[in-house]
Amino acid sequence: MPAIRHALSTKREDDFAQWYQEVISEAEMAEESGVRGCMVIKPWGYGIWERIQRLMDDRIKAAGVTNCYFPLFIPLSYFAKEAEHVEGFAKEMAVVTHHRLVGDGNGGLVPDPEAKLEEPLIVRPTSETVIGAAMARWVQSWRDLPLMVNQWANVVRWEMRTRMFLRTSEFLWQEGHTAHADRDDAMTETLRALEMYRDFSETELAMPVIAGEKPENERFPGAVATYSIEAMMQDGKALQAGTSHYLGTGFAEAAGIQYQDKEGTQQYAHTTSWGTSTRMVGGVIMTHGDDDGLRVPPMIAPHQIVILPMLRDNDEDEALLAYCEELRKALVTQFALNEPLRVLLDKRPGKATQKRWAWVKKGVPLILEIGGRDAAGGQVSMLRRDKLWNDAAKANFVAMSKEDFVARAAAEIEDIQTSLHAEAKAKLQANIFQAASFEELASFFSEDKRYPGWVEVEWSRPTGEALEAVVQKLKAHKLTIRNTPLDAAPVAGNCVFTGDPAVERIYVARSY
Repeated sequence: MPAIRHALSTKREDDFAQWYQEVISEAEMAEESGVRGCMVIKPWGYGIWERIQRLMDDRIKAAGVTNCYFPLFIPLSYFAKEAEHVEGFAKEMAVVTHHRLVGDGNGGLVPDPEAKLEEPLIVRPTSETVIGAAMARWVQSWRDLPLMVNQWANVVRWEMRTRMFLRTSEFLWQEGHTAHADRDDAMTETLRALEMYRDFSETELAMPVIAGEKPENERFPGAVATYSIEAMMQDGKALQAGTSHYLGTGFAEAAGIQYQDKEGTQQYAHTTSWGTSTRMVGGVIMTHGDDDGLRVPPMIAPHQIVILPMLRDNDEDEALLAYCEELRKALVTQFALNEPLRVLLDKRPGKATQKRWAWVKKGVPLILEIGGRDAAGGQVSMLRRDKLWNDAAKANFVAMSKEDFVARAAAEIEDIQTSLHAEAKAKLQANIFQAASFEELASFFSEDKRYPGWVEVEWSRPTGEALEAVVQKLKAHKLTIRNTPLDAAPVAGNCVFTGDPAVERIYVARSY
């Protein structure tokens, strides 16, 4: 295909990291904020997050979880109760030590030495400690369980290396926290949340994932077991897109979450936590984007259809706009993916072709370009974002009558959602390989492959020092263990790391 002037300047195959940043910029999703590691999420990027938030929130509430809100600031003493949890986040915590500023005598401001807080406050990196304190007040009897809450909030983890949506010092997320009477009930909730994330990613985001358990070294600080969904990006790297944790009774013991059982005995609750974040937006970009920009799955697109009238700044414009408005009204009565179609009539001044490529870069699923002759003849020209080019390397517009388009618009939107998932699923399956030895594993990633994919191996699930030796061995090749798939095939050999009999399969990859 010849070079196209409206395409991105960087191709995925040339520099995936630069391509990613360019997609975000050209799609007007986010920009730097002036604070290192923090971003301004612009309307199109935030619109996608709002769709993710709304659809996920529906699922959370359907599971019987209720929303609430907890403070941004957490007393340091809350963390001190959970040593292992604190150790896991200590290097990432932002700390508030003063409550007032004063002039420094040189026109600047400094913390007032007289305004030092009696106890430092942590800007929340996650809310297990503060929610645990609340649960200790709310839970008294077995009748109070299970207690299941969720909050949509921002959190702060002081990252050294940042990348928009993928790893930022401040990010948006939801965090679910639940307390249960016993292990079985808590584990059921842990796996329910994992399955919710898996199905949400596959269905709403059209992003195929592998759901499984993380190895011991990758557990959430203080957790008994951690589960994740792992997505493959187009550069072959893995992205952890959601996690669910069984926390046992450790957090309950630290926070004092106790209940009186039916026999009148005091018991510690079993707790869970689970979360997803704006990282999912980054996953959508790197799963579905192409060399022309973003492609947004229709379920999370703020606008599924954009109508572009070819305005000429003359007397014909009024009739053209009336025709386009009539079309918009007809479309918004149609349902696709169980919701009314979301349609925008773009009346802004400017050439339709320039606006077209701006919407292409934003990834809107369907673009309709309509001129005066189209309006007079009752026609529309449709451009699908997932089928952008024809065999002649020209924009793949399909002309049809207005009535025909209104009748098929919902089917087109649903087909785009299905097609994007099928395309991503095929890429995932085509880029998972198997290795029977560590030498074979290392060779696979050391070969001249720019975007190598994942490797499935069998292992013995070592722990402690034996696991640390495996971690270091992989680290030398810039590799990590992603998870043990819940639906993995039975093992049939020995561990590629230790030579001991294998007990399960794991995925090894480079990751974000």
